[in-house]
Amino acid sequence: MLHTLVVGAGRSGRGLHLPALARAGALAGRRRVFAPGPILCFDPSPARAPGPDPAADTRPVASLRAAAAAADPARTVVHLCTPPGVRTALLEELAELGYRRILVEKPLAADERELAAVLALRRRFGLRLVVVSQWLTSALTHRLRAAVRDGRLHGLGPHGGGAERDRAPDLGRLRKVAVVQRKPRFLRSLTSRSHPTAFDVELPHSVGVALALGGAARVRSAWWSDMSLGNVEVPRLGRAGLTLEHGAGATTEVFSDLTAPTRERRITLDFDHGTLVGHYPCSADDDTAQLRTATDDGSLHLVFHDDALPDFVLAAYEHFAGLRRLPERDALGLQVRAVRLLTAAKALCAGTPSAPDTGGPLAAEGMTSRADPV
Repeated sequence: MLHTLVVGAGRSGRGLHLPALARAGALAGRRRVFAPGPILCFDPSPARAPGPDPAADTRPVASLRAAAAAADPARTVVHLCTPPGVRTALLEELAELGYRRILVEKPLAADERELAAVLALRRRFGLRLVVVSQWLTSALTHRLRAAVRDGRLHGLGPHGGGAERDRAPDLGRLRKVAVVQRKPRFLRSLTSRSHPTAFDVELPHSVGVALALGGAARVRSAWWSDMSLGNVEVPRLGRAGLTLEHGAGATTEVFSDLTAPTRERRITLDFDHGTLVGHYPCSADDDTAQLRTATDDGSLHLVFHDDALPDFVLAAYEHFAGLRRLPERDALGLQVRAVRLLTAAKALCAGTPSAPDTGGPLAAEGMTSRADPV
């Protein structure tokens, strides 16, 4: 059984990982992967504004060395929930203390330099890194990947047996992916610069899914805009978008709006002979996803459970415990590619700070492309 150490007590650690751990523990049932006892928590930002009192099943520690004394690092999973840009030193300290199983919050790194440092530490210490990428393992993404892989709608229905497979409509090849993400993020953007650009907030998830669906890609174009609230402007944290060209022939357009009045996480897949429109859960208030299909043979609307983060956490612990194996491509490889693509997108945006006047996932054309080298 594995102990838990959460490093970082901000929105990610306290607001997402701790609740997800509680739900993952309930999902585990008799699969005893979580060691009894409190979750160790270390916040490397002591100047942070005080949050809620620690939960009854957590134990704050004053340092990583104190955490190592409280539970064997060799039998502990670390949730590294600090922002990119500052996590390399923490990762090295964790490795020197003997921690090897590490869940890293997305994005894996803020740029190529930090990515190289993280990968060097992985090689040097033999770290088992898994990037938190619950969009890749969500029930909705699983259905979309099946449709892309097989070019048919079978597997999307409730049964997926042989008879259903024989009747499954032919979708043909994937032609286009469009991802739209909207949410109001004014307060966090004004009070914290843990994510320096809109490319660092939601796009690591959506770009990872795009790579899983469409394969290796390069950035065709990218743009970003500032966030405005009254007479205050927050650079590069308003809206952002990019267009990817996949080697297999499809294109992806991603649009993210952190100034929107409402929440939405929508993905649209256009095939030769049909369209799939999926909606991911937008918050912890509801854990259901929806999928609508439109083909020459008719339409379908599915609503299903998709509490992706606790499902992902449980899968990661079972992976670390040797009970299952997460594909290396999903656990790390796609996120390495996503960092490189997003770094290229930021470089393209450096001289074009204004977004085009569009309400959808469209980006400016004609910019220099940068290849995804992975």
